[in-house]
Parts: sequence; structure tokens; C-alpha cells
Amino acid sequence: MKLHNVREELDVNDANLAGSRFDDVNLQKAVFTNVNLSDATFSNINLTNMKINGVLVSELFAVYRSRTGAEPGAADC
Repeated sequence: MKLHNVREELDVNDANLAGSRFDDVNLQKAVFTNVNLSDATFSNINLTNMKINGVLVSELFAVYRSRTGAEPGAADC
């Protein structure tokens, strides 16, 4: 799946989005529940208040940074 220039709020449940591309997409307040995002790529996106399985992405990034000391790259989203 390729999403480009999307501005609506997304609510995705029980989906396989492995290998998907998100480019120039507003993911603010997006909710992903039981979604496979492995190998998905994200570029030029807004992740404000985005949730994956009920957890804010900003919290996931904080845990990532605390464990690795590194900033997540696009492949880590």
C-alpha cells in the first residue's frame, strides 16, 4: 500500500501494512491497532498523538532512546 498526500485522520484495525510507504501523510492522531508495520517506510509525516496499540508513538520513541541512546530512523517507526 502506498499512501501519499493524505490529510484525513486514520484509524486502522487488523491490517497487514508490511512494506507500505507513507509519504507526505498527516498521521496526527492516527490509531493503528493490531497492524503489521514491519518494513514500512515513513517520510515527511506528522506523528503528533499517533497511537500504535494504544501507546503514543512519542512514548515508544522515548523507550527506544532510553534503551539504545539513538534516535529512531524511518525504518524504526
